[in-house]
Amino acid sequence: MFKIGIGPSSSHTLGPWRAAQQFVLSLATKQSLASVSEVKVLLYGSLAKTGLGHGTDIAVQLGLGGYDPVTMDVDTVLPIITAIATEKRLLLGGEKLVSFDPVNDVLFLSGESLPAHPNAVSFQAFFDDGSAITETYYSIGGGFVLKEGESAENRETLVDLPFPIDNADGLLHWCRKTGLKISEVVFENELAWRNEQEVHNGILNIFRVMKECMFKGCYTKGVLPGGLNVTRRAAALNKRLLGDQQINNFDEWVTAIRKTGSSFQNILDWVSCFALAVNEENASFGRVVTAPTNGAAGVIPAVLQYYVAFCNGYNDDKIIQFLLTASEIGCIFKKGATISAAMGGCQAEIGVSSAMAAAALTECLGGSQRQVLMAAEIAMEHHLGMTCDPIGGLVQVPCIERNTMGAIKAITASQLALQSNPENAKVSLDAVIRTMWLTALDMNSKYKETADGGLAINVPISLPEC
Repeated sequence: MFKIGIGPSSSHTLGPWRAAQQFVLSLATKQSLASVSEVKVLLYGSLAKTGLGHGTDIAVQLGLGGYDPVTMDVDTVLPIITAIATEKRLLLGGEKLVSFDPVNDVLFLSGESLPAHPNAVSFQAFFDDGSAITETYYSIGGGFVLKEGESAENRETLVDLPFPIDNADGLLHWCRKTGLKISEVVFENELAWRNEQEVHNGILNIFRVMKECMFKGCYTKGVLPGGLNVTRRAAALNKRLLGDQQINNFDEWVTAIRKTGSSFQNILDWVSCFALAVNEENASFGRVVTAPTNGAAGVIPAVLQYYVAFCNGYNDDKIIQFLLTASEIGCIFKKGATISAAMGGCQAEIGVSSAMAAAALTECLGGSQRQVLMAAEIAMEHHLGMTCDPIGGLVQVPCIERNTMGAIKAITASQLALQSNPENAKVSLDAVIRTMWLTALDMNSKYKETADGGLAINVPISLPEC
């Protein structure tokens, strides 16, 4: 559920990037990279309509070039892309120079869609002997990719989970039967794939990327790329809240934040600052964690940082508990509905991330299993129907501010759940997930990350965000 990658979009950047990597691996397995003379990329549907704003063309070039979004230096992204455009050549898989002109070889087929999914990309390779091969991939949300002809089931490693879970009722069943917290149930399932130390290290590495992204975003000024001329706000807000203090690292930053007080207005400002920082980094091709997507990457770090700074939750065990709980809620939404804005609108991104954060915060604050699920339900209930209508096809307006709203709603949902008796709840988490999916099916495609409706057509891109 949590993937480390580069912004600005999990479905439009990270997914196509991973698809390009898979295609290169397929070529190396079936043929030989040495025999490839030329490659082309065909983008369909939502990938075509908002691909430029989401950096899809950049992502596929880097994937074809053998770069990995988890490890590559983010400061080298634009120089590499500039070099490819200038030289009109690409080092396929880091091994074979092939002819490649991004203007002619990355085709945005905005008038065409493939039936399986709105996020489709086809890769074509032409060989020295005159033959060619084409493979099609679908970016299904959150950085997940499926090759045409495959299903999610046959891509997964088959293991016997101690607690198989398909929905919220199933999760609650295991909690009742075992007496375990939701995070403890998830942890036991994780042990089916890796040992305890690997689970701990993996989760703490995810948190490391989150906090580095947040900290960097709070100390980086400037204007976001893409043409909207949106000014970064996190750094200015961070400075206004802390003054001219000299801060050298994340730990010092947390200490300084705590000293600013816990008034309602102060906490609101800080939560907004945390979320803004992450998504401004995301919009700038920075390294982020999909949570569950790049467009919603700021919600969970912001709520987790709220817990760290204002609820005395800064220890490894609590970080692990928070992220384990959040991940399971995200998985349930992915199984029962979608985490792709191209499939479900922004309710599938900000709504799901808010539900994940609300659940995690509730468990860490001592809520019962049913209160945890209630918090997730409340958060999503008040995101139902949210459209995805990015201005200019960029993950900036209204996306960045929506992360602040999702974080605040998550905290509110958690507080409501903690002060409520779940026995009196009228709506279950499974019911709200079903409703979200039905809403997604009814939603007009122009409100599903196509930039064909809503704010994307009603706000001139020359106007500032605020």
